[in-house]
Amino acid sequence: MSRLPPNLHLGTCSWKYDDWKGLIYDPKKIYSPDDYLPDYAKHFDTVEIDQWFWSLFPGGIKLPDPPAVQTYADSVPEDFTFTMKVPNSITLTHYYAKQSARYKDFANRPNEHFLDIDLFNRFLESLKPLAGKLGPIMFQFEYLNKKKMPSLQVLLDRLSEFFDHAPPGFDYAVETRNPNFLKEVYFAFLREKGLSPVLVEGYYMPPISEVVSQFDISSGQSTVIRLMGPDRQEIEKLAGNHWDKIVSPQDESMTGIVGIIKKQVEQGREVYINVNNHYEGCAVLTIGKLLEKL
Repeated sequence: MSRLPPNLHLGTCSWKYDDWKGLIYDPKKIYSPDDYLPDYAKHFDTVEIDQWFWSLFPGGIKLPDPPAVQTYADSVPEDFTFTMKVPNSITLTHYYAKQSARYKDFANRPNEHFLDIDLFNRFLESLKPLAGKLGPIMFQFEYLNKKKMPSLQVLLDRLSEFFDHAPPGFDYAVETRNPNFLKEVYFAFLREKGLSPVLVEGYYMPPISEVVSQFDISSGQSTVIRLMGPDRQEIEKLAGNHWDKIVSPQDESMTGIVGIIKKQVEQGREVYINVNNHYEGCAVLTIGKLLEKL
């Protein structure tokens, strides 16, 4: 990865995959959960942590376990950067519709912790061992229908109040899964608040190349591009849940992405590319293709 510009960071979404043995992991080694990250960090300088996203449960909130945070900090070099998904206990407006029979009364119940600044401060406190290794802290919002969020403006008003009280010194980034929210008022809000954009390729969002051609995305400290793939269930079928090869090439999509990456890097922005296995079938091999095109 040393041949990359210093402001370009390519990595994957999560890293604990035995299927990557022979690609970046030792095929002869039996890995424990804590063994993957040190070997991963020999190849890439960033990774997305999403395991702490899953935090909203009817029985209570689950925040990062301090020993796990310390282990991650100790497993990577000083110049390694983690991109971090904020817990869904903070970003979900409602509990998920699917709940166990025991907690069926929680289905679609409003989430009393939505954009709770005190809970967010507790989350940041738990990340202290990663100080100096934290990149964008990403607020991923699910698709919001009108029952969950009456309008884009209501969401922006709530976000404005939240970020007015959020601790300074962090790179906050925002991701929407609402295509209808991708308007000038949305990107103007990000610029006003100094928030970094998170652009998603997949999940029924318009191609990133279209978004960048229409709007000024130069807000905040970074540009985050998440390559997620167009159809999660379909690629799982094609891959058979084995993530060691390309099964659904996204060459046309990737060509546009590479052009955006180059322009963003040339403008001096910090650029993070987070690649999911669901984009083509193997995130590691997708990064190899990106490197060739770059």
